[in-house]
Amino acid sequence: MKGMIAAEQTVQEWGNGLGVRITAPIAKAAHVARGTPIVVEVVEGGFFVRVSGKPKLSLAQRLKQFDPQMHGGEVMASSPVGKEIF
Repeated sequence: MKGMIAAEQTVQEWGNGLGVRITAPIAKAAHVARGTPIVVEVVEGGFFVRVSGKPKLSLAQRLKQFDPQMHGGEVMASSPVGKEIF
C-alpha cells in the first residue's frame, strides 16, 4: 500500500466494552468520518477493521448538500396542490 500511515494505540475501556480511538490523520487517510459503518473481523493474530458502506447523513448534513439549482429552487419540483392553489 502506497504511503501507508500507522499509529500505535492502546485498547481502553469504553462502557461495558473496549474501544480504540482512531486519530484524525488515520481517519482522514482512510476517508472515514463519524457515522461511517465498519466491519470488525477476527483474523489470525488480532482483528481487521474495514469500511462497509457510506456514512448515514444527519438531516442537517443532508440539507447542507441540497442544491436549489439542481432541484429548480424547490424541495418538491411538482406543481402546487391543495391550499396552495388560489
